[in-house]
Amino acid sequence: MPVNQDVREVLRRPVVVAPMAGGPSTNSLVVGAAEAGALAFLASGYKTAEVMADEIAAVRADTSEPFGVNVFVPGAPAADTGAVRAYLDSLASDAEAVGATLGAPAWDDDDFDSKVAVLLAHAPAVVSFTFGCPSTDVIAAFRDARSIVAVTVTTPAEATIAATAGADALCVQSHEAGAHRGGFTNRDGATSELDLVSLIAAVAEVTDLPQIAAGGIVDRVQVDATLATGAVAVQCGTAFLRCPESGAHAAYQAALIDPRFTHTAVTRAFSGRPARGLVNRFMIEHTDAPAAYPEINNATRPLRAAAAARGDVDRMSLWAGVGFRSAQERSVGEIIDQLCARPPAS
Repeated sequence: MPVNQDVREVLRRPVVVAPMAGGPSTNSLVVGAAEAGALAFLASGYKTAEVMADEIAAVRADTSEPFGVNVFVPGAPAADTGAVRAYLDSLASDAEAVGATLGAPAWDDDDFDSKVAVLLAHAPAVVSFTFGCPSTDVIAAFRDARSIVAVTVTTPAEATIAATAGADALCVQSHEAGAHRGGFTNRDGATSELDLVSLIAAVAEVTDLPQIAAGGIVDRVQVDATLATGAVAVQCGTAFLRCPESGAHAAYQAALIDPRFTHTAVTRAFSGRPARGLVNRFMIEHTDAPAAYPEINNATRPLRAAAAARGDVDRMSLWAGVGFRSAQERSVGEIIDQLCARPPAS
């Protein structure tokens, strides 16, 4: 059976619950989505391979349904360390305000090789990669293990690279999506500004790989419209942030319905990599962050954690897509049912 057919079999319902690293994705969220017939991803970002393995085991203990695991592909260390240091110096007053000390602006590979080894041993239904495309050898190894390989792409050029490397599916992410842009590089202008429908069409011109579409989708009308363009599924993240199964901080969840937050924007302020979130004071005051990921992300982690402990939403990273106001406080299963429901016959 061709692997691409496996993609469609795993996606028995056309909704994918996005991997939301840093807390929102939980084992309960993944299990609840799997039991509702959707595909959900554990987020391995910022965790060790050992923690990831424990989470895989915990999910498998609670459900026999398929699920995925997402992995960050490491990039190159920041070239301009002076710019990184100058930027971090500009955050001193914010750190002091929440009683935090900034961390070291250290580069790391997010335990990539160890995670690959663990995932090859555990072979989840789907392994997805963000921030880059793994080597052809890595993809071939996962295919041999019968794991479907999906690669996050933000441009047709990235889609071509992923297809050439042997990927089974693409997560096609437009600029409307919340949280980090999943492009292969961290350069300005490296990701497309096409809307989701246009990006799906542009990618389809260069490859016929199945597309999982991601970009601010929060309701059934958007799901249907996106599927009508040829995507095999939609990936939603923001729609699930207010679920009881979500691990998003209470203040973060409250901000999604707080009228003072009126829109989202893309920023490097918190992590050194473009990410979409609710516009708060930190984003407004720190527009000069250099391209330095994960160095800035590692350095600001204590500041963000201290802000969360105080409920200071002006210094928290409130990642969200453009449709954030539609996020509902309902169970993951209820939201999946709502996203997949068809209108009553007239």
